[in-house]
Amino acid sequence: MDAADIVASVLVVGIIVVSLLSNVVVLICFLYNPEIRKQVPGLFILNLTFCNLLLSVSNMPLTLVGLITTGHPGGSGFCQIVGFLDTFLTTNSMLSMAALSIDRWVAVVFPLSYHSRIRHRDAVIALGYTWIHSLCFSTVATCRSWVGYHHLYASCTLCNVRAKGAGTQFLIFTVALHSLTFLLTLIVLCVTYLKVLKVARFHCKRIDVITMQTLVLLVDIHPSVRQKCLDEQKRRRQRATRKISTFIGTFVVCFTPYVLTRIVELLSPGPISPHWGVLSKCLAYSKAASDPFVYSLLRHQYRKTCSLLANKILKRSPLNSINSLLLSK
Repeated sequence: MDAADIVASVLVVGIIVVSLLSNVVVLICFLYNPEIRKQVPGLFILNLTFCNLLLSVSNMPLTLVGLITTGHPGGSGFCQIVGFLDTFLTTNSMLSMAALSIDRWVAVVFPLSYHSRIRHRDAVIALGYTWIHSLCFSTVATCRSWVGYHHLYASCTLCNVRAKGAGTQFLIFTVALHSLTFLLTLIVLCVTYLKVLKVARFHCKRIDVITMQTLVLLVDIHPSVRQKCLDEQKRRRQRATRKISTFIGTFVVCFTPYVLTRIVELLSPGPISPHWGVLSKCLAYSKAASDPFVYSLLRHQYRKTCSLLANKILKRSPLNSINSLLLSK
């Protein structure tokens, strides 16, 4: 192992640990809090968490073994099963993110009719489509023996070496896979979240107008209070932009290098650095570690549930925890 492989191995270990811990916490919150289970987005988050956990215990450890041994981890049949899971879980998680963005768009743009437009039955139908979509691509790749150990990514995944006899078919399959998963999800994320941002900015402007009118009327208000109101205005405008940028930005940063490397690998006759291939795969894996924070753990409802669970484990009441926090200050 050279220095780059050691760094990559440490990176994979870190991703596995963070992904397992964070996704398990999300799963515990889902099982513990009945309010989260009642919400329609909870089904999409549960499906996303399931995909991330399975990816963390199946594909990521094999990539780590491939980096350490610099060879084929396990037999051909076992690697095909893991390659099937790699395609299925990655596709399923991407489509789950698209479903979450559509749910958020409906909730923000149509708040009064949200519960009539998005019901649990509709969520189950959407999840059914994501599973069928993912199963179709992963099954075709496995049946055509297009999955195996790929040295460029040090993992069991789609392998163009195994598909040398079906060059054009494999090219069409790969382009279709990434177009109908990565590109489709990216378009859905951009369209829905940018519309959400537009609505959020409109509401911020309305609140800003009311705030400024109130500040004008309150002549005797202290300057510090006035400044605090103006600072809150600025934070309110930035908050929506920051959230939308996080949703779209993490998806682009984590998946784009891997997808582009896949396309370049098929179209370019020149060799690609294995260090870059492993790095792009690690970035794709890192999405499983970041998803719990982006979609769940940073939300108030999940933070409150985590706090209640922590107090229950430590056998403290919420009032005692508040008192101890005040005493520490």
